[in-house]
Amino acid sequence: MSSTAVPSPSRLAGLPRWAAPAGVAVLFVAAYLVFQGTGTLPHDKEAPQFLAVTELREWIDDHRNDNPLFLYFLNYVRLFVGSLYTLFETVLYALGWPGITGVMGALAWLAGGWRIALLAVGGVSAFGALGLWESSVDTLALVAVAVLLSLAIGIPVGVWAGLSARVRRTITPVLDVMQIMPTFAYLAPLALFFHIGAPAGAIATMIYSIPPAIRITALAISEVSPTAVEASASLGATRRQTLFKVYLPLARSTMALAINQTIMMALSMVVIANLISAPGLGGDIIRGLSRAQVGIMLPAGVAVVIMAVVLDRMMMAVARRDPHARLRRADLAGAGVLAVAGLALIPVLPRLWPESLTINLVTEVNDVVRWAEDNWFTVTAWIKDTTSHLLLNPLESLLTSAPWWLVALAVLAVAWRVSGVRPALTALACLLAIALLGVWEHTMQTMSTVAVAVLVTLVIGLLLGVAAARSPRYSAVQRPLLDAAQTMPAFVYLLPALALFETTRFTAIFASVIYAVPPVVRLVEDGIKAVPATVVEAAVSAGSTPGQLLWKVQLPMARQAILLAANQGIVMTLAMVVVGGLVGAGALGYDVVTGFSQRTDFGMGFVAGVATVLLGVMLDRITQGADRRPSPRKRKFT
Repeated sequence: MSSTAVPSPSRLAGLPRWAAPAGVAVLFVAAYLVFQGTGTLPHDKEAPQFLAVTELREWIDDHRNDNPLFLYFLNYVRLFVGSLYTLFETVLYALGWPGITGVMGALAWLAGGWRIALLAVGGVSAFGALGLWESSVDTLALVAVAVLLSLAIGIPVGVWAGLSARVRRTITPVLDVMQIMPTFAYLAPLALFFHIGAPAGAIATMIYSIPPAIRITALAISEVSPTAVEASASLGATRRQTLFKVYLPLARSTMALAINQTIMMALSMVVIANLISAPGLGGDIIRGLSRAQVGIMLPAGVAVVIMAVVLDRMMMAVARRDPHARLRRADLAGAGVLAVAGLALIPVLPRLWPESLTINLVTEVNDVVRWAEDNWFTVTAWIKDTTSHLLLNPLESLLTSAPWWLVALAVLAVAWRVSGVRPALTALACLLAIALLGVWEHTMQTMSTVAVAVLVTLVIGLLLGVAAARSPRYSAVQRPLLDAAQTMPAFVYLLPALALFETTRFTAIFASVIYAVPPVVRLVEDGIKAVPATVVEAAVSAGSTPGQLLWKVQLPMARQAILLAANQGIVMTLAMVVVGGLVGAGALGYDVVTGFSQRTDFGMGFVAGVATVLLGVMLDRITQGADRRPSPRKRKFT
């Protein structure tokens, strides 16, 4: 027998590291070519599981008034949230525009000085100048309730999760469901449980805004230096003292980001919450959408952005302030003058903004949109067609024509390779559940759209995040743009996007990227800035170039924050699949929208929402598992 018939173990050990994955990839390609078009699980909108969920909804609706869950729990929750909203609304309307302007200016001055105060006064005045004073006050009250309750729950739970890995593992699936479940999918159950109006809108906003508060707070606590904690313990500090004297002060800057993201998420929900009759600026935006007039939608969207910028700058100024530093007398005097002047003018000036001081830009904005549609369509059509032909169509064809079991095995192999056994089994379980739910084909179509959107989001987010981390001036210029992109309701920029790209999947990708890039940029920037200055100085003194410093030091040490950014990019993109269904993306987003708008298809819409969550959990476990899995070098020497 020839000695070369069977490779020796030493020769196998000498194979390149990529040889085994390449061999597995060849096997999958061969299996796809052999079994293409078989086991594809086509979609059936009359599936028994859809009808069963619809019947359950009818039963709940019929027994609302005699069920103890409603009588002794849900109704009290609704009354509490409604009372809190009424309190905020009453106080704001009692202050009127002079009082609100003066008080907001005074609080901003105390937070960050006269510049922040000037921004707050100008921002509040802009609500009236845009002709949206009452809607803005209603939105401010709704956001105040949602953010207050979200932070009251999210920060303590986030601290607990940051201190305990077991708690973090336990609550992560719950956060995934809350954040990934399309808003349309839980608006219908919320309306069923809490009726419609401000309480249901506030609770819907809370469901969407609590997860970032918990996740980022947990990240902030977990990144506190163990040396500082050990030093505190060695000095005899109790756990409570260590928490308040070490953990919270050292995690302050990142926790400020958690509060910032909670505010951003809450403001981004005000439009969708209007679909269940929540008050505020959402009503103006939905009215403009129904009339296909960007001129009506844009001022309301701008008002939401202005509100976000004002609240963000005030909060970040408080976070940057030294907690032990005393306020200067000039700041106290300036804030006092603004507050007294605003309150003194309440009985003198009308409480509602005078109509004579408003600006109407509806016609001008509509003319600009029509001009862009006439002159840019050739370029946008080329971008749309190129992306569809080169990325979307081939990927969707691959996923929908491959046997379901082959896709499941491929996901299992990739997850196992990247993250380990447990995340791989979780990913496999999610895919099997999707197959059992009867929405496999639409899930594969959604997966192709999400994959392209996430790829674009991560590339843009990494580039902008690194640039912002390395240049404070660029970061300051970029921040308002990120605020606008994250808080501008998707419905506002969907209408001009529809005019430029028509009803296609690319329009959904466009909306997803705009919505998902800001948190990715913020997290990447925060992660790179959190790299200890001593480490950076040591690398520079050793002769590292800026490129080597980035690739060899900053990015590896910011790995956890970058993977959280990837996770948030996936989550935010999946949260936009419903909006994608409204603009031609089809698949799961369209199913959810249909289920929300048509009572007979409620079951299909709800199951599609569950499938979206499962898809998000699968992708989340792969990205987050990669962070928890030790590196090859570490496994080799430990």
